[in-house]
Amino acid sequence: MSAQFASGTVGRGFGDRLILGATIALAIVMIMPMLWAVGLSLKTNQALLIDTNSVLRAPWTLTNYYDILIGSGVFRWLLNSIIVSFGMSLGVLVLASLAGYGFARLDFPGRNVIFVLVLFGLAIPEQAVILVRHQLFSDLDLHNTYAGLMLPGMSAPFGVFLMTQYFKAIPTEIDEAAMLDNASRFKIFWRVLLPMTLPAQATLGIFTFLHAWNDYWWPMVSGTNPQMYTLTVGIASTQQNFAESAGLGYLMAQAVFAFVPVLIVYMFFQKYIVRAVSGAAT
Repeated sequence: MSAQFASGTVGRGFGDRLILGATIALAIVMIMPMLWAVGLSLKTNQALLIDTNSVLRAPWTLTNYYDILIGSGVFRWLLNSIIVSFGMSLGVLVLASLAGYGFARLDFPGRNVIFVLVLFGLAIPEQAVILVRHQLFSDLDLHNTYAGLMLPGMSAPFGVFLMTQYFKAIPTEIDEAAMLDNASRFKIFWRVLLPMTLPAQATLGIFTFLHAWNDYWWPMVSGTNPQMYTLTVGIASTQQNFAESAGLGYLMAQAVFAFVPVLIVYMFFQKYIVRAVSGAAT
């Protein structure tokens, strides 16, 4: 009996080590492009034109970052991306939370039909409505504005679905107890239920932020003024054939500026994402 137990323990231990080793290997594969970009940003453009493998050996330099500091539009593009990403995330959280509460807790005519119509938005690709959206924003004179860059992303069917499911998972007895204390519908939503959905809001917020930060299609269409470029559009505008216009090292230094803020945001919110995923699994 003890021999079988010891054998099973050894087997599980070997399996755990195998899974851990595979996870570490996959993590290294995933992080290598980022490390390679950082390495390229620390080499002179002349050295990279001769041999890109020179990134593996000294000397390294901060010249590309200095060039960004003194004469690049990357800080303007960075500011635009921050404003658009945070603004879109805030708008999605507000609208999705209100809509999710309404679909989960309120009984009104056509609720199920409207909810299905909202979910249809998940099946409609952005490219299918780009002409109509462009004409609409042109008529409203919203191109090359922050509102024009943010408003399309605030239509988030997945966010409405996610918040609806989280509100439905909260027992209705909580609402009834609050109503006995003469709490209004909005007070129940704002003071009682909304704090309980914090993991879902954090998850939705980080996903929306990443989508807005990495979006290239709509900012390229709507933000034609260089002063309104986001980081994705701005960096792409400096790149020609193998970044010959400004140099590969300079381009990679701009890319580092693009992914560092996202890394910081993810590190700050990762505990909420893990909590949301584990809650959904149980």
